[in-house]
Amino acid sequence: MEWNNAWFILEEGLTEEEKNSFQENSPSLEEDKENDFPEELPILPLKDNVLFPEIALPWVVTGEPWVKLINDVVLDKKILGVISLRGEAKGENLSPEDFYEIGVIGKISRLIKLPEDAVQVLILGLVKFRIKEWVRWEPYPVAKIEVIKEEEIKSDEVEALVRNVVSLFQQVVELAPYLPREAFITALNINKPSRLANFIASNLNLDVESKMEILSTPDLSTRLTRLSFYLTRELEILQIGSRIQSQVQQEMAKNQREYFLREQLKAIQQELGELDEKSSEIKELKEKIESLDLPPEVRKEAEKEIERLSRLSPNSFEYPVIRNYLDWIIELPWGVSTEDNLDIDLAKKILDEDHHDLEKVKERVLEYLAVYKLKRDIKGPILCFVGPPGVGKTSLGKSIARALGRKFVRVSLGGIRDEAEIRGHRRTYVGALPGKIIQGIRKAGTNNPVFMLDEVDKIGADFRGDPASALLEVLDPEQNYSFVDHYLDVPFDLSRVMFIATANVLDTIPPPLLDRMEIIFLSGYTDLEKIAIAQRYLIPKQCEENGLRVEDVVIEADVIRKIIREYTREAGVRNLERNIATICRKIAKGVAQGVQGPFVVDEAKLREFLGPRRFLDEVMEGKDEIGVATGLAWTESGGEILFVETVVLSGKGSLLLTGNMGEIMQESAKIALSCVRARAEEWNISPDFYEKNDIHVHVPAGAIPKDGPSAGITMVVSMISALARVPVHHDLAMTGEITLTGKVLPIGGVKEKVLAAYRAGIRKIILPQENEKDLQEVPEEVKKMMNFFLVENINQVLDLALAKEELIEINN
Repeated sequence: MEWNNAWFILEEGLTEEEKNSFQENSPSLEEDKENDFPEELPILPLKDNVLFPEIALPWVVTGEPWVKLINDVVLDKKILGVISLRGEAKGENLSPEDFYEIGVIGKISRLIKLPEDAVQVLILGLVKFRIKEWVRWEPYPVAKIEVIKEEEIKSDEVEALVRNVVSLFQQVVELAPYLPREAFITALNINKPSRLANFIASNLNLDVESKMEILSTPDLSTRLTRLSFYLTRELEILQIGSRIQSQVQQEMAKNQREYFLREQLKAIQQELGELDEKSSEIKELKEKIESLDLPPEVRKEAEKEIERLSRLSPNSFEYPVIRNYLDWIIELPWGVSTEDNLDIDLAKKILDEDHHDLEKVKERVLEYLAVYKLKRDIKGPILCFVGPPGVGKTSLGKSIARALGRKFVRVSLGGIRDEAEIRGHRRTYVGALPGKIIQGIRKAGTNNPVFMLDEVDKIGADFRGDPASALLEVLDPEQNYSFVDHYLDVPFDLSRVMFIATANVLDTIPPPLLDRMEIIFLSGYTDLEKIAIAQRYLIPKQCEENGLRVEDVVIEADVIRKIIREYTREAGVRNLERNIATICRKIAKGVAQGVQGPFVVDEAKLREFLGPRRFLDEVMEGKDEIGVATGLAWTESGGEILFVETVVLSGKGSLLLTGNMGEIMQESAKIALSCVRARAEEWNISPDFYEKNDIHVHVPAGAIPKDGPSAGITMVVSMISALARVPVHHDLAMTGEITLTGKVLPIGGVKEKVLAAYRAGIRKIILPQENEKDLQEVPEEVKKMMNFFLVENINQVLDLALAKEELIEINN
């Protein structure tokens, strides 16, 4: 069914034709109201509207059952019941719950047939009724009804309510666009309070529930009171809307006024030969673009954007976007370069001043400088410094920039997960900016800086893209001469930039990215190197930072060595510097209190400043034990020593592994057990030991993950020691991968592991024979202090490690 929302009051609201139709074809309203109505009436549902008594309502009826209802009513007495539907109820499959309890008896006063089996009817509301009982539902609803009779009450209260309602209705008509002025005039001419309430309620913009509340209220005073409430609410809504409309109109008038004034000002400035702010800005941008040495493609794009900018109003949201873009184009160093320092001896002197040792890195930088001196169009190298924390990777980048006479830019890539951080955001996004590469170039102010990409091994990836993949173009000399940032959308030449990446490990760097970089490993420092670094760099630096004179602070080499061995356990020098900083602060406190220098830090003062020693040489101070072997491991922070403990328990042959071992390390333990079973008789071990015993292998420091095959020989020695009840030499460390046949295979990280043993006070190390070549990387002062035993099979390891006979030095 479709209903028209137009309402008509009898006679007052109808057209002349409709009035004549009522007068000719219908009895008077009062006669209809006084007639006796049938006990049973067909019920026509009304959706989204309410029929009030003494009100005429036109609407279109569709649907076979409802058209049949209308036709049957017209052929009879033209009387039917009209009830509004609740909430979401539809005109199909109706039930009693879908109807309100109160309705209005209506009389069809006009019927017009329409195409597609529809009819348009005009129904006059007569009196209210309520449903007593539903009789049937097919072909349309029929119900027994009870007429609700209402009496007109005249009192001072009703008169006051009527006047208030009329006054409020007048104000609503003045503000409501959906009510004509004639509606208020009609209301003034209605004398009956109930009829007035019905007329106003039917014309107000209320929902069905609110109208039904008014219709269902039996008491006239209460009905007029509720109508006053709804009129007041509607009036408040209309007043708010009116204020908003007024504000909008005022703003539009203001904008138009400003526009006309600006146009007049522009005309006056043109007459005077002056430029307005926008024109001046456009002119300034054009002059800057013309003065720059831009590539043709970039110049064309910049001129196009300036042309777009000149056509836009400064109030346009695109104006600042284009202006920011042009600022980036202007401020980038397209043709600005720094002149390289080509004095190789001076560059070497600067590198030596800033860093102790690190000869490989220094040699590589000097090689680049030498080649650049001979061939100026050489592309910038792409280096990757790999080493434990605190060995000087980042500070080395600054030193290289100083040696070459270039600007230095550092960008930390740790934790970056968005590809747009590298390549920038497209300008369609609000707040878009170029990526970190272009931002760094702008910050440097030259197109050939030393650009450090710190923590390249800690780049992440998620749904926003893979930053490591975006770096492939940046770090490829064959592609980065035309690097396109998403924000700029024009190529920028990065081929003259010297990129230096830093990492702690290589495992997390994608192979394609790793392939584009020249890897240079930075190992941990020896004690002598740390002492030299402390004396040459750290102590002077901390004295300056804490307001002390270098000559007033005396820390001898032996004291520095104690700090290194007893208060730090690291490959780099960060913790060493922190401890030196603590000593300097303690001294600065004394100076501030009036104590005079110089200040000599001896062992007693060291304990006073730093407290008791934090690390002990547990290996050197221990003793030979059964089932405990000392191994060597490589970690991100350098080399470490680790202990492998084995105990034999009564059981059924299970192998228990604890200590947070990784998958590869667990496999090494299983291989080690098989190797032990194969050599059981050689060491007077019962061949069936595994049938009656459980073997429990533990690696202490269980909170730290451990993995890799290099602890294989250490596990074999620990197991045989526990089973044969033979102690292991506690001052001997070992590393090597074991096979089922007992061969000892080479491992990596020899230098770091040897330095770890050296720091722990161990002077005897078992290494695979094939790792002999790696000993060349070990510093000479360390090799002089160490005894290396190179082995090829497990039997040699057992002969050396178990305290069964004297150790035989294979190689020194």
